Amino acid sequence: MEGFIAKGFEGVGEAFAAEPRGGSALTVLRHGEPVVEVWEGWRDAGRTTPWDANTLVNVYSVGKPVIAAAVLILVARGAIVLDAPMSSYWPEFQTPARVRDVVSHTAGLPAFPVPRPASAWADWDGLCADLAAAEPEWEPGTLAAEHALTYGHLLGELIRRMDGREPALFVANEIGLDFGFALSDADIARCAELEYDAPDWPARMLGEPDSVHARAVSNPAGARDLAVLNSSRWRKAAVPAVNLHSTATAIAQFYARVLDGTLPELAVPAYEGMDLFLETEVTWGLGVQIEEDGTWGQGGLGGNAGWADPAAGLAIAYVTRRLGDFAAVDRIENALGSLISG
Repeated sequence: MEGFIAKGFEGVGEAFAAEPRGGSALTVLRHGEPVVEVWEGWRDAGRTTPWDANTLVNVYSVGKPVIAAAVLILVARGAIVLDAPMSSYWPEFQTPARVRDVVSHTAGLPAFPVPRPASAWADWDGLCADLAAAEPEWEPGTLAAEHALTYGHLLGELIRRMDGREPALFVANEIGLDFGFALSDADIARCAELEYDAPDWPARMLGEPDSVHARAVSNPAGARDLAVLNSSRWRKAAVPAVNLHSTATAIAQFYARVLDGTLPELAVPAYEGMDLFLETEVTWGLGVQIEEDGTWGQGGLGGNAGWADPAAGLAIAYVTRRLGDFAAVDRIENALGSLISG
């Protein structure tokens, strides 16, 4: 393990180091200043290139709040109204959903409606056209199901329609941290290579056959396939729901900027109840899950997570290239809880 741990946060570093993932990083900011910034392992499966502070890794759904914040920047500028219908900005859009419904995962479009191969991830216009023509699976605003793969195209196209910039460029210009999608060759050279924690990981993450979860993560193909995820085609594509590539520090800085008001507020309750994708009771804010203890944030498939603890002034991010479970995040969260309560 390398990096920095402030006095008093040694237990958090120990929680991070307890189970090395062969390539992972943790950053904890307190009132915007680093108190933990550590990493371990390698960028590659061959374990030849050490992980460093500048390593980027695909963080899956941890990126969803970023594209939500991008939309809320335009809301704050008056370019978009949360309670306006999507079709008022995207005329071809057939689902009678409000912008708020999309941001809070209640639009009824949790899965792309037309079966597509992995090559479709490079076809932004085609996937957006599929969504525009789709019929919702339920009345928008009435039920939630995390829009696992569709979220970024729904919100990203809204940005493109109302601002003119591609969503990746908008995020780079307006949020400006060391993360992004639709990566340049220079940033691809910094990316970590993903691995499974076990060969059956893709099957474990699929969910029950024909469930909302299974349908949502299976189309287009390839979102759990290493051959796709580690390819330049994937990294150069814009898939804002699941292919933000980031450092742990950039994710933590994102949450710190929301906490200090530099970026729009996300923890505004928008839906309470069952989420059909997660198959559990949730409180959705504007792109984040709000917990009963007042913390809020977003996890990402494979064990990544970013979250904020407003009461303690903390912004936290854990990222890993080994796709597995959330055991490391749970240990880190418990260590932080013990520190705060003590």
